[in-house]
Amino acid sequence: MPPTSLKLTAEVQDLRIAWLAALAVAIHVLESAFPSPLPGVKPGLANVVVVMALLMYGWRAALAVAVLRVIAGSLFIGTFLSPTFFLSLSGAALALCTMGLAWFIGRHHLTAIGLSIAAALGHITGQFITAWLLFIPHEAIWRLYPILLSTSLIFGLVSGTMAHALFRKLKIPAA
Repeated sequence: MPPTSLKLTAEVQDLRIAWLAALAVAIHVLESAFPSPLPGVKPGLANVVVVMALLMYGWRAALAVAVLRVIAGSLFIGTFLSPTFFLSLSGAALALCTMGLAWFIGRHHLTAIGLSIAAALGHITGQFITAWLLFIPHEAIWRLYPILLSTSLIFGLVSGTMAHALFRKLKIPAA
């Protein structure tokens, strides 16, 4: 293949990743408009897009989509550099690490469901660690952790099921 067609392929891939990031930002902003029964509890539907990016283009693409979602989403919502931003960023960072580790270890055995559950559990754990270290350095905060971890498991299962169905419906080859 000539170098120009490789460059075009990379450009097309970058464009697709940018579209995925834009979709994740839109979902992030939309989710922020819905009321929450508990502070910080959201379905995390933007995670569907991050999991799709991982499955289609690999870990670096998932990283790009997640980071762009957190930064651009916080700019649109007006939470950039606020405590909410740092909670979202730390959650996304640990979710990516957890999902990346799961991807590395069980790449041929995990579906989007397993990856999404790993990401959801990592996300809530990252948020709790950040909340405890920076905002609420009291042991009582950890009493909420099992409840929110259970909620994350459920939401991770739901978003993973959505990502898995999308992946199969679109018949996308894995990265």
